[in-house]
Amino acid sequence: MLGICFVVMMVAIDQTVVGTALPTIAAELNGFEFYAWVATAYLLMSVITIPIFGRLGDYYGRKPFVIASIVIFTSASALCGLADSMQQVVLARALQGIGGGMLIGTAFASVPDLFPDTHARFRWQILLSSAFGVANAFGPTLGGFMTQHLGWRAVFFINVPLGLMSLYCVWRFLPRIRQMPGRPVRLDWLGALLLVGVLTAMQLAVQLAPMRGAGLAALLMAAGVLLLLPALVYWERRSEQPLLPPDMFRNKALTAMFVLGLCLGFVMFGLLFYIPLLLQGGFGLDPQSVGLLITPMVVCITVGSIINGRVVVRLSRPNHMLYVGFVLLVAACLGFVLMDRHTSRWLMLLWMVLAGSGMGCLMPNLTVFAQETAGRTLLGISTALMHSVRMIGGMLGTAIMGMLVNHHYAYAVRARFARDAGTAWLADLQDPQVLMNSATQAQFSLRAQQLGLAADNLIEQARESLVAAVHMGLASALVAACLGMVLVYRVPAIRLAQRQSAESGAPLAKT
Repeated sequence: MLGICFVVMMVAIDQTVVGTALPTIAAELNGFEFYAWVATAYLLMSVITIPIFGRLGDYYGRKPFVIASIVIFTSASALCGLADSMQQVVLARALQGIGGGMLIGTAFASVPDLFPDTHARFRWQILLSSAFGVANAFGPTLGGFMTQHLGWRAVFFINVPLGLMSLYCVWRFLPRIRQMPGRPVRLDWLGALLLVGVLTAMQLAVQLAPMRGAGLAALLMAAGVLLLLPALVYWERRSEQPLLPPDMFRNKALTAMFVLGLCLGFVMFGLLFYIPLLLQGGFGLDPQSVGLLITPMVVCITVGSIINGRVVVRLSRPNHMLYVGFVLLVAACLGFVLMDRHTSRWLMLLWMVLAGSGMGCLMPNLTVFAQETAGRTLLGISTALMHSVRMIGGMLGTAIMGMLVNHHYAYAVRARFARDAGTAWLADLQDPQVLMNSATQAQFSLRAQQLGLAADNLIEQARESLVAAVHMGLASALVAACLGMVLVYRVPAIRLAQRQSAESGAPLAKT
């Protein structure tokens, strides 16, 4: 459990510090057009690898894959820190996503292997939540401090010592438990390839549409989704040992929880990556101040999870906690949409607390409810799929919000300065990095002064355009949160029964 806690801390720190540092990374590497790709490249590769290694973990045991994933994740973090261009950061993040997907698909599924009893698992979950909380408490502030004083590369190298500690603990102490020790291993590789094709085409379609319009490339990707998705469904129904067992999707309770996980991922990753852009680019705050403001949100994910773990096992109808979580998210997203630079810091902190508490109520419940509903034989793949759909939601959320922000910002700047169209300084303002990179901003101010223009006024108007654009993106997160709140009623009543032994039909084998 100590080794798994270090893994949780490594993943949590990576999620929080990268979001805080991302505006600075995009500005220094002159690659704001790749802003969303840094997040979506990681999420896309994670989504692809989570179900594959979740299934392999059922067959071979989790331990070998946890060890391999730690090595890949740590190495990729170092490559991110060594990158010299935004394209290199995106590629390194994609490799990091492979390691992160293996971690999520295997390390988190090790916990129910070790603790079959649901009530005991909730108690041990507090230890994981505490590790997550420690990482979240320091992550945004540490990310902002390191970005401002040590440079953004330092936020990636922090994963190296954590990776080494987790590697030692997992190698030395984690037992190897196999859920299907006697069954022949026939991984559904064709299903895996079709899944890769569907998700990649979906991602590229969403990313290319705002960059190039409804051009040939975007239309081809959309056609790829329409062709490959039915092929995936058809093949998974025919496969003897499918990667995505159709039985899970016939289960209305599991399907409803997967949809809620999709909505949660859309909101969570959208807020983590675009709230820092709003605060730094739109409101003009420095990275350290952004980190301090984001900290309550990520800390309250843990606080909400701990409180939830104590409350949910005492409720006759645990589903009520899902309503609580989505109501808090709706309130927070509405607050973020209405937030401007004149909003008091205390009110900003309130929205952060509500958002984090809502996520803390939803994340552990959806995972444990899915595990309880799926049963022991589908434990690994159900856990993996819950994380997968959350990341698919995050992938879609960051891509759609990126599309809305980029398009609306460029449109707003052109509308504000319509009479100055075609001037060189207007082209500079249409790239949001001028709002976040002090060197670029100084060059723009000098050029504007030489032309007799009020540079501060121009930059202030560009900030207002960026705030309106990010608000447009955050409005999509509000819609997703409202949809989740409405769909909670589709989840049948969940009962958390104590269990001292594995369910029948799925013998545990410890080697």
